[in-house]
Amino acid sequence: MITVNQVYEAMQAIAPLELAEHWDNPGLLVDCGGQMHRVLAALDITPEVVAEAAAKQCEMIVSHHPVIFDPLKKIGPQDVPFQLVQAGISAICMHTNLDAAEGGVNEVLAGIFDMKNMETFAEGCGRVGAIEEIAVPELARKAQQELAARCNAPAVGPAVQVKFVDAGKPVKRLAVISGAGGSLFADAIAMGADCLLTGEANHHHAIDAMRLGLSLIAAGHYATEFPVTAAVAAKLRAALPELEVLVSTENRDPYTYL
Repeated sequence: MITVNQVYEAMQAIAPLELAEHWDNPGLLVDCGGQMHRVLAALDITPEVVAEAAAKQCEMIVSHHPVIFDPLKKIGPQDVPFQLVQAGISAICMHTNLDAAEGGVNEVLAGIFDMKNMETFAEGCGRVGAIEEIAVPELARKAQQELAARCNAPAVGPAVQVKFVDAGKPVKRLAVISGAGGSLFADAIAMGADCLLTGEANHHHAIDAMRLGLSLIAAGHYATEFPVTAAVAAKLRAALPELEVLVSTENRDPYTYL
């Protein structure tokens, strides 16, 4: 039988803890003990994901976003860690270490665009490399289509909403950083990128990137990160063949897009 610690060791091999940022809180965050037969892979541990795990008789959830991040001053039935303990479900969360890891969030994202000669940037979290030449609007449409195909569809509206800034030149060298990476546009420029594709970028990031000749595509925090769940599940199955690993079908973008 598989133990909690065996799954934790396997996850540390997938996303070594030394790769995490100092401010982060990755690791075994909820330990209910017991033997592991079935694990659910998710991006976020929400009440819906806890209910899904319980319904599918999973003893553990492995996620990207930490279920405990800020210090807990009190805990009650409305809190997800409480719900996990109540259901007897453990949680392993690998955050910035999974961003930076080989085969992690950003390498999965880069692979969607067939990136070649991949290099790291942004302190190892991001990836930059060559792609087949493509116009920015076409790349934005490709991002929307490819990411939507890898995400759980919402009840209403599109799965992925993409916005972009076109600096007026085709993209041959792409930088990707999942999640809220818009502030790292200067790092992408320093790496010779024509375009930065990320999850979130604000108004000022867009203005400054275009002024400096960098195109910018913001494809959503959820959409740029959820695809890693399938990769994590595959790696965990390979490491622990006796363990059944499912990918969440209830973990969706919290936003509804018009």
